[in-house]
Amino acid sequence: MLYDLKGEANMSPIVGMLYSAVKENSERLKFITSGMSQEEVDSKGPNHHSNSKAQLIKHILYVDLNWVYRIKGQPLPQLIKEQYGPMIDEHNRLPMVQGIPLNTLISNYEDVLNMLKEACTQLSDADLDKVVTFGHANEKQATIRWGLWHMADHSRYHQAQINQLRKWYSEKALSK
Repeated sequence: MLYDLKGEANMSPIVGMLYSAVKENSERLKFITSGMSQEEVDSKGPNHHSNSKAQLIKHILYVDLNWVYRIKGQPLPQLIKEQYGPMIDEHNRLPMVQGIPLNTLISNYEDVLNMLKEACTQLSDADLDKVVTFGHANEKQATIRWGLWHMADHSRYHQAQINQLRKWYSEKALSK
């Protein structure tokens, strides 16, 4: 199998390549979470001290959703904030997520990726230089180029956590 970062036919070259990195990671996320039971999706690791896989997937989704709206130059609508958020809870942690089926989490994430694809078809490579604000209080600035790269990087970071949680879960199952 040949791996490459090729953009979509209807995207400018650099935008397409960055979009491709996000898309590739979404495919990897689906692959590494495939076949999980609801118990495993909701498990929080040894001693229940980690974020669950459900929390991590929803977090990736919500971060990406925020970036889609930044790329579009629009504020995140309140209805969407309520449906998919919040980013963090009152204790500065990822909000509790439990009982949501994996296929629902992945389907919601695919909806976000479709929104990203649509937004990226509207961008030129020059648009990647546009500066947007981000962070919990919009105190940080980045280019759209960095935002697209960050979406891919952020997803891979949390996928490593998901892989570790899966390892712990299978070790626990084997020790029973």
